[in-house]
Amino acid sequence: MPQNEQIHLDNRPQAEATASNFKLVTGQTAPLQEGQVLVRHRFLSLDPYMRGRMNDAKSYTAPQPVGQVMQGGTAGEVVESRNPKFKPGDQVVGFGGWQEYSVVDGNQPGVLRKVDTTHVPLSHYLGAVGMPGVTAWYGLEKIIQPQAGQTVVVSAASGAVGSALGALAKARGCRAVGIAGGPDKCRYVVEELGFDACVDYKLHKDAHSLSKALQEACPKGVDGHFENVGGMVMDAVLLRMNAFGRIALCGMIAGYDGQPIPLTYPQLILTNRLLVQGFIVSEHMEVWPQALQELGMLVGTGKLRPRESVAQGLESAPEAFLGMLKGKNFGKQLVKVG
Repeated sequence: MPQNEQIHLDNRPQAEATASNFKLVTGQTAPLQEGQVLVRHRFLSLDPYMRGRMNDAKSYTAPQPVGQVMQGGTAGEVVESRNPKFKPGDQVVGFGGWQEYSVVDGNQPGVLRKVDTTHVPLSHYLGAVGMPGVTAWYGLEKIIQPQAGQTVVVSAASGAVGSALGALAKARGCRAVGIAGGPDKCRYVVEELGFDACVDYKLHKDAHSLSKALQEACPKGVDGHFENVGGMVMDAVLLRMNAFGRIALCGMIAGYDGQPIPLTYPQLILTNRLLVQGFIVSEHMEVWPQALQELGMLVGTGKLRPRESVAQGLESAPEAFLGMLKGKNFGKQLVKVG
């Protein structure tokens, strides 16, 4: 069995996460038992939720264990199999973590999924046609539930979740408005992703200024909002929400360093009779097949053109992850392992 380089969580961050929280470790891959599969990872998925799991705090799932491989989504190929469902060469997506290889129980439901790379590149199964895409689909379809002609806003619009949200909203006849950081990202959101407008939050110092810009982009107000950021951005959108608007609360990247995220205008939830619903996409596995079918179609037909930031080599994962938390990535952040 091959040697296996891994990145472990070495210690928990005290405030802002740093490269010293991680450790590169070399180990030996365990021999396969009956029913197991050896997967060589080609791509690792780096996602904002991982930052919250680095803290030892009460959350919707257990914290990332210290001294163990960082957990996360992976895409790769089967190199050895003692399971009749999988054969060497199969392209697969799983949850193998920040390492070169993983040994997987192929009989455990949902742990390893074969994918077709004929029309959709393997890496997209970690982004637009994977967990981030399904996250966008669930928030839009099950919480925002937009009608044709309504306005839907999404923060972090150029990222993996935001870009999928825009394509899904346009497919439902909505006006899609993004919020992103910097002119390049805003240009991409409009010109390549097909949003109707995009507001650059970096041009605004406070929620009132950002909200004014949103008013121009959303002349009929906001009917649905998909929140990935929180803080000033959420305050700005709340000021533009229409009565009976719906907010799908997916992420709060503004608070991933453990700082409180105050809400400046909570009274607007009452005034406008808003629905604010948080959700975790892994708790809704029943919708994944339907969502992945639509997302695969959007990517395969070119209606969703996701962008990727790809760091090279396993050892680059910590810095790429920390950069993503600060918005340095453009689109879905991945690590190419082999």
